[in-house]
Amino acid sequence: MAEKKILVVDYEPASLAHVAKLLKSNKFRIVTAVDGQAGWEAFVTEKPDLVVLEAMLPKLHGFDLTQKISRETQGRVPVVLITGLYKGPQYRQEATSNLGAAEFFEKPLDENAFVAAVKRLLHDEDEFEEELPDSNAVLEGLSRRGRGAGSPRGDAKSEHKGKRP
Repeated sequence: MAEKKILVVDYEPASLAHVAKLLKSNKFRIVTAVDGQAGWEAFVTEKPDLVVLEAMLPKLHGFDLTQKISRETQGRVPVVLITGLYKGPQYRQEATSNLGAAEFFEKPLDENAFVAAVKRLLHDEDEFEEELPDSNAVLEGLSRRGRGAGSPRGDAKSEHKGKRP
């Protein structure tokens, strides 16, 4: 899998460092910003694969930044909101339904659930081990099958002709 780039935006230095370190230890490339406006500028210039941000941000609130990123990318770049202030199911619902957040976590952060969510959100076709056949190979295989060659059950006819086995 190609190394994925994650933008982490948080005004609190210890929290920013903690999340960045946690993601780096999972082999992600990290870009950071300390406020909403710097986060937006980093998003535009760095083109991250995913954004993790604190809801309470100076200069541009995390909820507004989430909406802006979601609208700009039409939801193609997932945003994970983290908050220590907005707690409860109503905020999760608001963030994921109305703001465009892909995930919502409360502090203190459940690190395992957080990393699992990030990995799930970044899972893409690069992770397939086996290449799929091209359309010509599929059509050729189907046309051979229609002529009686290459039957998936073999060439033997069923001995049950209309009877249940």
